Amino acid sequence: MSDIAIELENLTVAYERHPAVHHISGTITAGSLTAIAGPNGAGKSSLLKAIIGELRPSSGAVRHRLKRTDIGYLPQAVDINRRFPISVLDTVLLGAWRQAGAFGHTAPIERRRAQEALGTVGLEDFGRRSIGSLSAGQFQRVLFARLLVQDASVILLDEPFTAIDGRTTRDLLQIVADWHGEGRTVLAVLHDFEQVRGHFPQTLLLAREVIGWGATADVMSPLNLRKARAMAERWDESAGICEPAA
Repeated sequence: MSDIAIELENLTVAYERHPAVHHISGTITAGSLTAIAGPNGAGKSSLLKAIIGELRPSSGAVRHRLKRTDIGYLPQAVDINRRFPISVLDTVLLGAWRQAGAFGHTAPIERRRAQEALGTVGLEDFGRRSIGSLSAGQFQRVLFARLLVQDASVILLDEPFTAIDGRTTRDLLQIVADWHGEGRTVLAVLHDFEQVRGHFPQTLLLAREVIGWGATADVMSPLNLRKARAMAERWDESAGICEPAA
């Protein structure tokens, strides 16, 4: 069995022919814990969306043998509508959609798993509350509980610790560490370089193209960070899509 979870082959992703990421090639090892870091607008979120199939490559490819149910994806908080009238428990139960089937019926065992997941994230008494009544940190705990119920082998997190309190961040980082300990593949977009250095052994540093990819201590060097910042400052938003690499 291959130890490669996801392979990126000369991947370029563009919006309206303006490239978000250029010519990314490399592999994500099964069971690895990897941060995706870089300046604002570096293409980090676009890369995750290409991996899950939400964005189609302009050139190159994302290769894996994963089924849709094998991938758990947590988008940025700004992409989630919290005004929808749904309870905390029902939100967590959405993680059991592959077990619920076409008609959405959940068995008692799935409801027990959802309640256990709420306990794991410290919200065991919140099941009946509306998601709209929660703080940002509480809602992020609910989304992590949903991922726990989904039980995916590959987990993609887009800025999972932005605008939440320190205690919640520590608790959720422990869940990420537990996933890694269980042999799951975790890929997380992060802005806090101290979190990257302290909790993620592998890092992909992006500035629309790969600046470095490998052991975090090597990738997050002052030289690489200066290079990423300089490339960000030189970006030309009006530039057309780059030509495929030879």
